[in-house]
Amino acid sequence: MTTSATMQHRAEFTVLDGDFYGYEQELEPQELSALARIREYMDTVVRPEVNDHWERAEFPQHLVAGLGELGVLAFPFEETTPFRNSAVFRGFVTMELARVDAGFSTLTGVSSGLVMGTISLLGSEEQKAEWLPKLGSGEAVGAFGLTEPLSGSDAAKGLRTTARREGDKWILNGQKRWIGNATWGDVIIIWARDEADNQVKGFVVPTATPGYKATKIDGKYSQRTVQNADIELTDLSLPDRARLPGANSFRDTARILMRTRIDVAWGAVGTAIGAYETALAYAKERKQFGRPIASYQLMQDLLVKSLSNITACIGMCVRASEMLDRGVQQDHHSAMAKAFVTSRTREVVAWCRELFGGNGIDLDYDIIRYFNDAEALYSFEGTREMNTLIVGRQITGLSAFL
Repeated sequence: MTTSATMQHRAEFTVLDGDFYGYEQELEPQELSALARIREYMDTVVRPEVNDHWERAEFPQHLVAGLGELGVLAFPFEETTPFRNSAVFRGFVTMELARVDAGFSTLTGVSSGLVMGTISLLGSEEQKAEWLPKLGSGEAVGAFGLTEPLSGSDAAKGLRTTARREGDKWILNGQKRWIGNATWGDVIIIWARDEADNQVKGFVVPTATPGYKATKIDGKYSQRTVQNADIELTDLSLPDRARLPGANSFRDTARILMRTRIDVAWGAVGTAIGAYETALAYAKERKQFGRPIASYQLMQDLLVKSLSNITACIGMCVRASEMLDRGVQQDHHSAMAKAFVTSRTREVVAWCRELFGGNGIDLDYDIIRYFNDAEALYSFEGTREMNTLIVGRQITGLSAFL
């Protein structure tokens, strides 16, 4: 039964305009307090810097320490979390980051979700002890090297990067592409095909290792603050202790992706809410024909359609995360959420940008940033099409891909 103290705590928590059904109020008091601190940091510290860094295509690296102090990077893992928490809470954390800048939710999704998640689930005790505290505090930033220039959706069988065992060392050669954090991160998880058994293996690679080269991808117009890179691995030599002992086939890689795919859906929800809040505030202030444009039927229609999409998406994400908390979430559940939510987010950011008219393409009004950033969320961690095929395989029992 909910106590009066808990009810009072929840009453004091300000629910976002975009959370029309008040889903956040179902979180535990300690989770609500942490979420409030994260929201304040994002709104007061991060927001003033975002547009400048987005325009320059640079990540505000000096703000990562603040995320570490708030526990954002450490929450998902027993080894580092400041308090016991739920997957639903962690989803709302991702949403709060993306509500201000999707680049921040992507940073944590990669460094915490993918990298720490891989080491926590598949790493040795030595690897956990060396990297989890550093990554969880923000002292170190991680990258995840799976996608390649010629391998994306077909990574299970199409991975071209190779790993060759030579005595007590491994030699890695190959290329990776679209790897976030790779130009300035401290450590990267590299997935490579073992020449001996043709199975995909994982390796923990400090980015200072000779043979590692990361080049920033320029000309990118979605999530510009995220530093995506092309990577070249040239006879990169690693000791055997760098290999992830729990990563012995692509099935192990897929276990990580299943856990983090729902994070992308939550990030898309945050992006949609950020666009909606920006549009709602503008509609109340902007006047045409002597009245705020929020008073006109067509403008209200855009806002209500946006809010309805957002509300449906939060509901789907909450349920998928509840299933993760219960240990029953499977790949097709997170795949459906990712495909549906990113599709609805594209609609929301387009409707909200439409509300601004010509001002909607001016970065000073914020909305174009949300509009552009939604495109990356729609495509990475499995395209919409691939995620629908994962769900399709589940409901029909027939695979439409190899």
